[in-house]
Amino acid sequence: MGFFGLSQDVGIDLGTANTLVFMKNKGVIVREPSVVAKNVSDGSIVTIGQDAYNMIGRTPGNIRVVRPMKDGVIADYETTAEMVKYYMQKALKTGSTFSSKPNVIVCVPSGITMVEERAVIDAAKQAGAKEAYTIAEPFAAAVGAGLPVWEPTGSMIVDIGGGTTEVAIISLGGIVNSQSIRVAGDEMDEAITSHIRKKYNVMIGERTAETIKFTIGRASPGDEVDEMEVRGRDLLTGFPRTLTIRSDEIAEALSDTVASIVETVKLTLETTPPELSADIMERGIVLAGGGALLRDIDKVISEETDMPVFLADDPLDCVANGTGKSLDYINHFKSQPNVAKRTHKE
Repeated sequence: MGFFGLSQDVGIDLGTANTLVFMKNKGVIVREPSVVAKNVSDGSIVTIGQDAYNMIGRTPGNIRVVRPMKDGVIADYETTAEMVKYYMQKALKTGSTFSSKPNVIVCVPSGITMVEERAVIDAAKQAGAKEAYTIAEPFAAAVGAGLPVWEPTGSMIVDIGGGTTEVAIISLGGIVNSQSIRVAGDEMDEAITSHIRKKYNVMIGERTAETIKFTIGRASPGDEVDEMEVRGRDLLTGFPRTLTIRSDEIAEALSDTVASIVETVKLTLETTPPELSADIMERGIVLAGGGALLRDIDKVISEETDMPVFLADDPLDCVANGTGKSLDYINHFKSQPNVAKRTHKE
């Protein structure tokens, strides 16, 4: 069947936190938050992406900022369709009149239902795709991390995104075994917000929580203690207040989230065929996604599983790069729709 508009084929990493668009022969060309600002009175879209993200916590009453992807699944179909359309058109820079309609591969969490998957494909077609296919997120992450996914050897990927953590064992172009939990970066941010509210009676915004996570956050307390000044609203007085937060208390706040991720890794390993387990023991576990940037999470997983753990070269872009590289194998998706897929969970 060949490719249609080779240079225009597009891979979309539709993430809970960020959407990245990869264009064939050009790499990642769009990277913006998966956020939409809507007018409350008539439901119309005010703005999408970075501009909408900048409004979080700062909007007047008639504008609401929403994330149409919640916990790795589509919470609001119509808004997601508009967001996909916006990002595709931004990537193609030719409005709605493409010289030739592109083939599109959209990356989806491995645990989504057939109904949700259909919604993603429809959104891409509505946005101007000629053909749209889906690829499971952990498979895309493994491709992006450079793992030998098409070979008869076991590879293990742990993709810690915004809404979900996806753990998968991959061999011969397919997912042999996978687990998906709705515990990831967003849950870490909520844990930090909750800790500061309970301990200090201070409310912080989600952007502040994210900054704390990446600045002093860690998966285990460690020997060194880092400190950071944080501003929030005192719940007793209602006035702004500045606090000094320590890295060891953030590690404590994140302990449940980290434990859930470690447990999912262990569960996946326990149900893996022995030959593939031996491959993984030799090659190690690879971490991808924004959550993989949490300091010491590789060490914690390594200690708990007794296996080598490595961070992918470009964890934030792994899934987008893998989705984009998969455009080279688009014929596999046409002839075998279940390549790089998983068993649907209804």
